[in-house]
Amino acid sequence: MIRVVRGNPTPEEIAAAVAVVQARVAVAASAGSPGGPRAASEWSDPARLVPRRVPVPGPHAWLTSSWPG
Repeated sequence: MIRVVRGNPTPEEIAAAVAVVQARVAVAASAGSPGGPRAASEWSDPARLVPRRVPVPGPHAWLTSSWPG
């Protein structure tokens, strides 16, 4: 059920909104099937090119951010 909260949409605008929602549902339903879109391979993951995990800056990292490297 669709309820219009504000405004006065035309029947064409409501039909367009319903078509978008139906298309999104169809894509989500086909994602689980073998013919749907495939998950990205690990080979295409850019994080694998990083030699190690990038450290997370600590709470006082801004103090040392201007130190010469």
